[in-house]
Amino acid sequence: MSLESRQSVREAAITALCAPELASIVDVVTWVEDVEGVPTAHAANHHGRVRLVPGGGMRVLAGNSPITSQDPMAFLPYAVEVANASPADSRRNAYPFAAERILSLFADSERSPDLAVVHTPRHFFPDEGGHLGEHGSLDVIQSRAPLILSGAGVRRLGAVHEFARLVDVGPTMAHLAGAPEAALTDATGAALDGRVLTAYLDGTAPKAVLGVLWDGAHCSDVLHLAAAGELPTVARLIERGVALEGGAVAEFPSVTLTNHTSILTGVGPGRHGVLGNVYFDRATGQQVVPNDETTWHRSAEWLRPGVRTVFEMVPGFTASVDEAIDRGAGYSTMGIIRASSSGAGAGGLGDRLPPADTSPFLRDAALLEDPYFRWGVSVDDLGLEQVRGLYAGGLESAPKLTWWANVVTDAGHHGGGPRSEAARAALRQSDARLGVMLADLERLGMLDEMAVILTADHGFEGADPQVTGSWRSALDALGVPYRDEGPGFVYFG
Repeated sequence: MSLESRQSVREAAITALCAPELASIVDVVTWVEDVEGVPTAHAANHHGRVRLVPGGGMRVLAGNSPITSQDPMAFLPYAVEVANASPADSRRNAYPFAAERILSLFADSERSPDLAVVHTPRHFFPDEGGHLGEHGSLDVIQSRAPLILSGAGVRRLGAVHEFARLVDVGPTMAHLAGAPEAALTDATGAALDGRVLTAYLDGTAPKAVLGVLWDGAHCSDVLHLAAAGELPTVARLIERGVALEGGAVAEFPSVTLTNHTSILTGVGPGRHGVLGNVYFDRATGQQVVPNDETTWHRSAEWLRPGVRTVFEMVPGFTASVDEAIDRGAGYSTMGIIRASSSGAGAGGLGDRLPPADTSPFLRDAALLEDPYFRWGVSVDDLGLEQVRGLYAGGLESAPKLTWWANVVTDAGHHGGGPRSEAARAALRQSDARLGVMLADLERLGMLDEMAVILTADHGFEGADPQVTGSWRSALDALGVPYRDEGPGFVYFG
């Protein structure tokens, strides 16, 4: 299909997807087209159509703008978010850095879709992979990840009414771990999309950095539970550093592998190439599914030329625990999997995984009825074993930078939605695991000499089982070949 034909089909698809009868499931349709030779972000829904420019500007092209707010601090304080959970109307929602994030997603000519369709927060689509708790949206709550910086090299500010972006996390960790300024670029020397968060640093250099990711941890609930005494380890980190109430804004789509990669490279998806958990590569004619236990260990293969990971920026020994984007790490869980030559990937860990039933961090065995939650408990227990081993010999042998990804938090939020007992149980056990690690570091006399950063890859919103349906029939009616990956990434021809 020619570019001109694709553009014509795209216009027909936008019209079909923005029909009022799809308003309950289509939040916004996004795309990029050239305007006077400049790639320009656009969004539309049943309200109308808008052209978006970096910095928050917009021009309404038809009807009323589907986007009225780009405030990264929307729905704060927490009580406001709870009272306005999963907004049914895009004009009552917020979409931070809308133009910047849309432009990044569509910057890859071979992998970017023709359209990205955003599910409404309440859309429940289990037949196509959806859950009670969902993420992936451009909106603020699904894009808001927690961000806490603590320990050596970090100012003690407590909770502050501020925000950052997830692309800032990698450069900040690398800087704290001793990466020279010249290394905080891509391999061509071009500046990263993210920046070092110097406003929260005191200028001293920690002897080691521990970065911790709780996959899908809901930002406001993490801070709320910490303040209520239910996450004592998080509360301790905040007391020793700073927590951003607005968290860190994820890249679009707000899904796992896109944002793990954005964190660990400091650039958005249009540069690093991992556009989603599933996408299509026109150059190879293949579907790419990096977010699967059989392929996680291969994720770095899909990085674009010129991209560097934080493990390649930081001099000395580094470690990557249970993380897919591990290229350059001296120790790597995925490296162990690759060396095993198991075709099952992470699923081949088999007997190496501790049994979830006997986990010292599990309080409610009924949660293990969810296979993802069960697997997450085992993986995170093994992850703790690995991290404890990396620091057992003291700072002399410890990595300069360790990145430790945890998955049970994602399982709990998917299974029950934000603020559910499953979600909060996952947060509590993750807090307890991190508490064990910090106790080890303190016993070894290392804690005061280290920086600890806690974050996530996205947020979560709760779906409504009454809000169902699919936009597939609207695309089928176009009468042209297409792929809908995700669903949400639409490719024509």
